[in-house]
Amino acid sequence: MPLKNTADRWGPVSQALHWLVVLLVLVLAIVGLSLDSLPKTPKSFWVFTLHKSVGISVLVLVLLRLGWRLYAGAPRPVAGTPAWQARVASGTHALLYALLLAMPLSGWLYDSASGLRPFRWFGLLAMPKLAGPDEALAANAREAHELLFWLLVALVALHVAAALHHHLFRNDPTLSRMLPSRRRSPP
Repeated sequence: MPLKNTADRWGPVSQALHWLVVLLVLVLAIVGLSLDSLPKTPKSFWVFTLHKSVGISVLVLVLLRLGWRLYAGAPRPVAGTPAWQARVASGTHALLYALLLAMPLSGWLYDSASGLRPFRWFGLLAMPKLAGPDEALAANAREAHELLFWLLVALVALHVAAALHHHLFRNDPTLSRMLPSRRRSPP
């Protein structure tokens, strides 16, 4: 099985990166939505650091995915897809990538401008500050982070709805080509 994408389906590297990012973003959303309800105590500090570390991991994985996509290409639209739908899908993917890059960057900027001590990515690597302490910048970065999150939620909902529409109503392989293929046993 080739690792690269083919004209008809996403390859295993693209699929793995896609589903890993989906899983991590889901974890980030669940943890992120609960952060405000956590007490700001040393006991709960690890949850904030985990959120930041996973966010930086998503940033790296999305950059890897973009690099892989440039190298491996992308499948062509499913046969019979109208040109306008292909353009909308392409624009949606570009916007998803942009949001998946902007979200962790805005969170990192918020952390940097908050004046907190530098966090260590999973306790291993000290992350550099993107800015010095600045209350106004921290407030703007936090607001942007939250707004970008809700935009991402809305766009992901549309993305999932479109994939399910193609799968359930149009009966085309749009969704299945991002799923691992089952190996066929020889007759």
